[in-house]
Amino acid sequence: MRLLALLEPRNQMKTPTLMNNFCTFIISHGRPDKVVTLKTLKRCGYTGPLFIVCDNEDKTVEQYRANFGAEMVLVFDKLHYSSLVDNCDNFQNRRTTTHARNSCFDFAAQLGFEYFLVLDDDYTDFRFTFGTDGNFLRRKIKKLDPVFEIMRHFLDYDERIDSVCMMQTGDMIGGEKSTQWRRQSFPWKNRKAMNSFFCKTSRRFWFFSRLNEDVNTYLSLGHRGRLFFTMPEVYLQQAQTQATTGGMSEAYLAGGTYVKSFYTVMTCPSFAVATVTASMKRLHHKIKWNNAVPKILDSSHKK
Repeated sequence: MRLLALLEPRNQMKTPTLMNNFCTFIISHGRPDKVVTLKTLKRCGYTGPLFIVCDNEDKTVEQYRANFGAEMVLVFDKLHYSSLVDNCDNFQNRRTTTHARNSCFDFAAQLGFEYFLVLDDDYTDFRFTFGTDGNFLRRKIKKLDPVFEIMRHFLDYDERIDSVCMMQTGDMIGGEKSTQWRRQSFPWKNRKAMNSFFCKTSRRFWFFSRLNEDVNTYLSLGHRGRLFFTMPEVYLQQAQTQATTGGMSEAYLAGGTYVKSFYTVMTCPSFAVATVTASMKRLHHKIKWNNAVPKILDSSHKK
C-alpha cells in the first residue's frame, strides 16, 4: 500500500476524516513545560482526541494538570505496571518508558477507543519522505488526520500485525545513497517499530525490559511470527537523545548506549550483538535480521 497515493486529491474518498475510535497518547515524565509533541501535532493538523500519560511517581504531575487540564492528563501506577513485566535487571529504579507504553492499552480500553497511537513528548516535526513516484520529497505534513487514518487502517490488513510506526529521521541519512535505499525497493516495510506506535486495543502486546524496550519487544515478538513495521512514507523528527532534561535523559546519561545495547543482547543472544558501528562511531546493538524473524513470502509461492 502506497500511503502517499491514497492522499492524492482524487483518492480523498478513500481516506475519511479521523475516526471516532482512535486517540493519541503522549507519554511524558518531568517535562510539563516541554511537551513539544503536543504543539507539533496541532501545527501539523491533528484534530483527534489527545491525552498526556504520566506516572504516579512523577513529582510534576500537578503541573501537567495545571498546564493542560486534569481531563487531559492520565496517571498510571508505575510500581504496579513494573510488576507485570520482566524488567531484565535487578536495579531499584523505574526510569523507563516501558510501563507508560503498556498503560496506554488499558487507558484506550477504559476510554472506549479501538485504536491508538503512542508518542514520546519530544517530536519537532512530521513530514512525508517520498513522492508517489518513489523519489525523495521531504514535504511538511499539514493534515495529519488522514495520514494517521491510513496508518491505523494498515493494522487491519493482517491480524498478525501488532504495531506500525513512522520512520525516524536518522533512518535515511544519506538519501538515495543510504544503505536503506540501496537494499530495498520502494515502498518497503522494515520489520521494526520505534518511537511511534499505532496499536489496536484488542491486539494487546507487552513492552518489556527497562531500556531498549522498543527494540526488545519487536524482536522477541517478531521472532515468534508477530509483525511490526516501519512505514517509510512518513517520518518524525525528535530532539537529540540526552540533549534535554527529564524524560529518559538521565537514564541514558548514566549508562550510555553501552548498557542500553546489552539489554537487547541479553534478550536475543542468538541474533543480536553489541558492536561499534561505522556510521555512529559508538557502541550500539546490531541485529542479524537473517536469523531474527520468519521471512514473508509472496502468496504465489504457496503450494
